[in-house]
Amino acid sequence: MRKSFRIKKPEEFQRVFDHHHSVANKYFVVYRLQKKDQKHFRLGLSVGKKIGKAHDRVHVKRRIRQSMLELKPVLDQRSDILVIARPAVAGASQAFIKQQLVHVLGLAKLLKDEQDDKD
Repeated sequence: MRKSFRIKKPEEFQRVFDHHHSVANKYFVVYRLQKKDQKHFRLGLSVGKKIGKAHDRVHVKRRIRQSMLELKPVLDQRSDILVIARPAVAGASQAFIKQQLVHVLGLAKLLKDEQDDKD
């Protein structure tokens, strides 16, 4: 994932947290901030120590990033998205992580198909 698609600075994370539009399931919490002047979505990840050791956390982050890249065509491109992984996701497969991300992003109304069906 290119650097322009990432949220890295603490101020940018805080801006999304302050907006406080969040949804969750057992595996992820997703915060979103709509930005009308943005050309593509940006993603911030938080994977805490409860998930496991450093290599386990990196493994989960890679799987989340890959799932988001696969979902890129159906994501709302004018959003900043923060994904916080919960401990239950530790050791999950790529397919399962993608399935749960689709579920929680649908709840957050960040998928184009979900928006089109409700409009």
